[in-house]
Amino acid sequence: MGGIGHNRGPSLAPGAGFRKVAWTKARAALMPLLPLEVVRLRVKRAERLGLPYKTYATIRAVSGRDIIGFLFSDNALDMGRGVVIPAQAQDRLRALDGIATRLAAIHAPVDPALVLADRALDGAGRAPGLDTSWRAARADLRAIAQGAAVPFDGLVVVAATMLERNWSATAGFGGTIPREVMFPV
Repeated sequence: MGGIGHNRGPSLAPGAGFRKVAWTKARAALMPLLPLEVVRLRVKRAERLGLPYKTYATIRAVSGRDIIGFLFSDNALDMGRGVVIPAQAQDRLRALDGIATRLAAIHAPVDPALVLADRALDGAGRAPGLDTSWRAARADLRAIAQGAAVPFDGLVVVAATMLERNWSATAGFGGTIPREVMFPV
């Protein structure tokens, strides 16, 4: 029943009360109570990654796994069209050394290999362009993750533009966070 004029309100069909109780119980079962020590460990992990706990917990809940690495766009790194990563971004990237894999997706015409010279990143690859098909964009983004042996659902995209925010869904990554969360002003 979803024709013209239907406001998608609650069903008036028999059994609506039972369905509400069943859905409430099912939703409560999805959110188990975590032991306090597990929560403490996760808070420490979020601090080591430099993320707010709420952001970390949301990504972990949605992806079903811990954050293994980050895929930064060159826009998120504030590189412009050059090959040099600004000092503030380099410091943040170096703070992640040994904690999470640091990857970058670099837009043409900059060569991704040149960005690796300062050793602030663990890997880099070509970012999808505006004219790149969905299938090719998926392949390009996944190739960056595969090159670093990072599981797709453990990789989080750090994006500066709306197009980059879609990379996570396109490639099946663990989530997306805005540049401002990773590089607070």
